[in-house]
Amino acid sequence: MAPRWALLLLLLSVPAQAEEAPPGASACLGCHSPTRANAAIPLLRGRDPAEVAALLRAFREGTAPATVMDRLARGFSEAESRAIAAWVVR
Repeated sequence: MAPRWALLLLLLSVPAQAEEAPPGASACLGCHSPTRANAAIPLLRGRDPAEVAALLRAFREGTAPATVMDRLARGFSEAESRAIAAWVVR
């Protein structure tokens, strides 16, 4: 039987991508996926989650220019936006 610390190390090595997406987050990848990103639709992976959450807030409040993101962001609370941002940047 493996020591408990070995099991803990194995569990900690599971990639963050295996985490289940919070409600609404997987829809972001329809446009912001690594295979679709371009100058008009930026890649979110690797960005600071706080920056992405702040952008969602700005879209929601109408202070950032948008085509569809303002309408999409209005559907999420601040807490939901932070959870989505943390998941989508991984």
